[in-house]
Amino acid sequence: MGAKLIERASSIERRNGVSLWRQIADKILQGIASGDFTENAALPPEVALAERYGVNRHTVRSAIAALVQEGVLKAEQGRGTFVLSRKRLSYPIGARTRFSTGLQGQTTERHIALLSSSTEPASRRIAEALSIARGSAVIRLETRGEADGHPVSRATTWFDAKRFAGIETVMAETGSITASLKRFGINDYLRRSTVLSARHADADDLADLELQPGAIVLVTIAINVTMDGQPIQFAESRFPAERVELKLSAGD
Repeated sequence: MGAKLIERASSIERRNGVSLWRQIADKILQGIASGDFTENAALPPEVALAERYGVNRHTVRSAIAALVQEGVLKAEQGRGTFVLSRKRLSYPIGARTRFSTGLQGQTTERHIALLSSSTEPASRRIAEALSIARGSAVIRLETRGEADGHPVSRATTWFDAKRFAGIETVMAETGSITASLKRFGINDYLRRSTVLSARHADADDLADLELQPGAIVLVTIAINVTMDGQPIQFAESRFPAERVELKLSAGD
């Protein structure tokens, strides 16, 4: 096994809480994204992949089966396993980040579904983000962004309950954060900050985004403000890495 293969095999962690087959599936996904495995071409044989990643063929077979189920690979009897062409959605992060317009031209239908809502006291983190007193009432919205009938984002969003009383009702009606804010007299707003990271999807994300255990989500922590700089929205959004890429706009 060459140095490159040894390096890749050593990156498999056997005691990190994520099953080996899921780690191998993620490695294959990374290989597709980086061009190691060409779209519409045959995947290397199971024995070659097992050697490449330092696992047994059964683990590789489980990873391939999961990716076939996810629509990444296609198994053809007697011919092998092929990489399907799958273009990810490109979601722009910029001064005016909007779910609907951000995916315009890539999808036909876009909608944000309200999964649940609640009122809770603001933690220190939320209070600082919204420039309100710690313990003040905030409205928490749990939402899912859908494009052409498929889940592409999962978000937890907080608003000052005093200023945006009833926004959960408006959100359920409009299916849009932007349209909801207009009901409260905010016709335009800006993204003040965005922090990007990535992690494995938790149980709620797996269910709501229809992902397999061990899937990776891209995470954004964002604060939106009015045109004069007043914080109005604090949100943590998760995007399935296998379906969405985040694109920073020039100058951000």
